[in-house]
Amino acid sequence: MRPPPLAYRRPATLDAALQALREDEAATPIAGGQSLVVMLSLRVAATQSLVDIARLPELAQVEWRGEVLRIGAATRHAMIEDGLVPDPAQGLLARVAGGIAYRAVRNMGTIGGSLALADPAADWPVCLMALDATAVIAGERRVAMGDFIQGAYATALAPGEILEAIEIPLLPAEGRWGFAKLARKQGAFSDSLCVAVSRPGRPPRVVLGATGSGARLLPEVAAALSDAADAASLTAAIAQAVAAADPGADSYRLRCHAAIVARAVAQMRQP
Repeated sequence: MRPPPLAYRRPATLDAALQALREDEAATPIAGGQSLVVMLSLRVAATQSLVDIARLPELAQVEWRGEVLRIGAATRHAMIEDGLVPDPAQGLLARVAGGIAYRAVRNMGTIGGSLALADPAADWPVCLMALDATAVIAGERRVAMGDFIQGAYATALAPGEILEAIEIPLLPAEGRWGFAKLARKQGAFSDSLCVAVSRPGRPPRVVLGATGSGARLLPEVAAALSDAADAASLTAAIAQAVAAADPGADSYRLRCHAAIVARAVAQMRQP
C-alpha cells in the first residue's frame, strides 16, 4: 500500500507550521503518522499536502506548572511508558501508554496525534477525560478534554489549528484509578476500555471507550458510587449507563462494556 502523491513541508517552528496550514487549506498536520499514513494508504482519508510537526520544539516541552503537568503534544507513547515523562497520575499514564499497539508504534506515535485523530477505540481520550485534563490549542486556547473529544474522529480543533499540549492535574496520594481493557489480541484496538479515577472531595470520573461515538463519561456510574450503592444497584447502574453510552451496540458488546466498567471501578475502589 502506498499513500497518494503528496506535497510535504517540515517547518522549523510552531508559528511557521501554523502559517503553512493557513496558506494551504488542503494541508494536514502529521506527527508520528502511525494512523494517518495507514489511513491515507487505504484511501479512507484524503489530503493533498502534509505539514510535519513532529520535531517542533514547542510541542516537545514537558513541565510542571504548579500542580498541573503540561505535556507537549509531540511526546511519544514510549517516552511515557519508559518513565521519561513525569506521571502525575500515580502510574496510570505509563500503564495506558504501555498497552498501546506495539513497541514500534509506541516509538513513533504521539499523545497529541492520538487525541487529534480521536479514534473511538483509542486509549488516550478515555484516560485523559477521566483525569479531567485540558487540551491546549496553539494560541493558548484551552478546552476541557470532555469538550475537545466531540465524537468518533471529531474534535474541537478548527481548520488550521494544532494541538500544542495537554495539561493534567496532579492526582493526589489519596486518589485512586482503575483501568480495564478488552482486545482480541495484544496490540489490537480495544473492543472495550474504561478508566475510572477518584479524587478526594469530588465525584469519581468513569469513562468508557470503544463506543460508536468514542470516549463517553458515565455520570450515572459515578452517582451510584457516590451514593454507596449495593452491588446489585451498582451493576444495574453500569448496565444502564453503557446502554445509553453505546446505543448501537449489540448485546455481546454491551456485556463486554459492563464487565470492563465493573473491573475498572473495582480496581479504583481498592484501598
